[in-house]
Amino acid sequence: MIKFNLRLPEDLYDAAKDAAATDDRSLNSWLVSLVRHAVAPRDTPIRPDGDSAIPVPPRGSGPSPRP
Repeated sequence: MIKFNLRLPEDLYDAAKDAAATDDRSLNSWLVSLVRHAVAPRDTPIRPDGDSAIPVPPRGSGPSPRP
């Protein structure tokens, strides 16, 4: 896994953090799913509830897998 710093304006950071929480993900996991979607081939099916590559169990069934 590669680590890098991402600098965001405070308002964008707050909005991204809120969007990740709404999707029941950490900010890192949410950003990974966005990047994965952005670089995926256009014929890759995208689940409406999150990342196409990582199965997520129904809410309340325990911790969700996070990349």
